[in-house]
Amino acid sequence: MLHDAMICMFVGAVTVQPLAVLSALLAFIAIMSITAFFISRGSRGDDVLSRLSRFSGDQASSSSGSLEGEDERNRSPLTGLFRSLNKALSRTTATSKLTEQLSRADLRIKPAEWLTLVLILGAAVGLIFTVRVGNILPLPIGIIVALIGSQIFLRIRQSHRLSAFNRQLGDTMMLLSNALRAGYSFTQAVSTVAQSSSPPIGDEFARATREIALGINVDDALQHMVERNQSEDFDLMVTAVQIQRVVGGNLAEILDTIAFTIRERVRIEGEIRTLTAQARTSGYIITGLPIGVAVLLYFIEPTYFLPLVTTTFGWILSGISVFAILVGFGIIQRIVKIEV
Repeated sequence: MLHDAMICMFVGAVTVQPLAVLSALLAFIAIMSITAFFISRGSRGDDVLSRLSRFSGDQASSSSGSLEGEDERNRSPLTGLFRSLNKALSRTTATSKLTEQLSRADLRIKPAEWLTLVLILGAAVGLIFTVRVGNILPLPIGIIVALIGSQIFLRIRQSHRLSAFNRQLGDTMMLLSNALRAGYSFTQAVSTVAQSSSPPIGDEFARATREIALGINVDDALQHMVERNQSEDFDLMVTAVQIQRVVGGNLAEILDTIAFTIRERVRIEGEIRTLTAQARTSGYIITGLPIGVAVLLYFIEPTYFLPLVTTTFGWILSGISVFAILVGFGIIQRIVKIEV
């Protein structure tokens, strides 16, 4: 009798408070995921050491092998689960694209870790609105919004990194030109840039130097840089270098000419961004203001927006409003975006 009574009380608690059970489950998943994330980040150095040991001698291999064995003994089940997830996701095309996007955004994080953080954030935001509204619908909506927002965040990071790369490109080409005039070969000049330049362009040239040291052709290493950064100015420089390597000529003078052109383009683009800063800021404010006010009112009084999500006419008005906001934002961006 006592056992049956306890079962009935548990079932009744689950039936009366399903939201509490869901909240506890999401909290448990979040804690486990965050723990696995930090554990996997802490063991990345040992992974690199184990990979490099394959290219070293017997002594280094034995020492790294002992470290790898020690890492295997100290590895927690969460880390193994997270690495298995990384391996499973690495077989898909979407994961390879996400890896490339994370690299362009200068985020040193694995795709599985990134997806886990995004899903946790979306579930947390959706859970807040679920508790406030008393409905399970905001939870999947929060996850979808987090996935869309993560893509927007990656694009913004990529744009900022590309802008920083282009701003450094003129000075970098002058450094290459001076190194060539000093008698360095092109490979030595690239290594000099990798040692003297700051990120992000210093990291890219350092990666190209490592690729060349591993036996990759210079032209292929430069082409990999173009594919990673998607910079038109750098593509122009690589094209000039490849043509000079085929037909000959004074590469230092060619780089000086291209560097002058790139510097003038960067200067003009800076002036244009200064003149259009007010219009761009107004576009962001006008676009985000109705969305922010709607979210705030929905959080304060959820029933205020019920006619917009429970009636056909409300759905039509919501769709028209979202479409008008997006069209207005697109028009403003096209007006203030001036190609140089």
